[in-house]
Amino acid sequence: MTRPVGTPTRGTTNPNRLRRMDRWIAAAHGQALRRSDRPVAVDLGYGAAPWTTLELMRQLRTAAPRCEVVGIEIDPGRVAAAKPYECEGLSFRHGGFELPVAGPPTLIRAANVLRQYDEGEVAAVWARLCGRLAPGGLLVEGTCDEVGRRHVWVALGPEGPRTVTFATRLGSLDRPSDLAERLPKALIHRNVPGEAVHAFLRDFDRAWAAAAPYASLGARQRWIKAVRELAADWPLKDDRRRWRQGEVTVDWAALAPRSG
Repeated sequence: MTRPVGTPTRGTTNPNRLRRMDRWIAAAHGQALRRSDRPVAVDLGYGAAPWTTLELMRQLRTAAPRCEVVGIEIDPGRVAAAKPYECEGLSFRHGGFELPVAGPPTLIRAANVLRQYDEGEVAAVWARLCGRLAPGGLLVEGTCDEVGRRHVWVALGPEGPRTVTFATRLGSLDRPSDLAERLPKALIHRNVPGEAVHAFLRDFDRAWAAAAPYASLGARQRWIKAVRELAADWPLKDDRRRWRQGEVTVDWAALAPRSG
């Protein structure tokens, strides 16, 4: 057997930590999963316990009942601990970025995996994982806090990055730029003047401040108003149905880091 590619994560696996990401995946990618002859989703680097993999399977099966889920971990002890939870359509395997699965997966979720890597390593990992995707497949790579209140993730197809999604529990939000601490590795060091993601969060804070009168109607209405203002200057890729969930998705090209 070849040695798995990658290094172990910290392993934080609080239940429901990835619910916002999973909910978005089911909404955005459910149709592609249903169309697939054999929909397979990979949960890459699920951590010290299998809770988030089990939750991913339950969420995906609301959208695609035939979906199979494979949890992959580079730490063999974590795989052994997860084995008792295997059931029909759910398995756990020892591996890393080489993805020890038969055939190309329709979905790869890599949550809180690349945060420990250097920024310069991200593009190669993305390319490797995207190269394994089935036609029409999706890689979702991003970061969240320990209890799942704040997420930012990048969605990529076989051709590369497509969108960036910001998602939050609105009741805990002071201002949108609070999400900056959860930017994925490809963007977190680019939150500085002169970079697009910094300008986006600056404009989002301004729109949020301007929408303050809507706070009397609740945080959701304030968020929706702010996002509507943001849409005048930024290429948003979703609509009010997603905004109501405390989400906003932006075209990757608008936030991509400057070269150099």
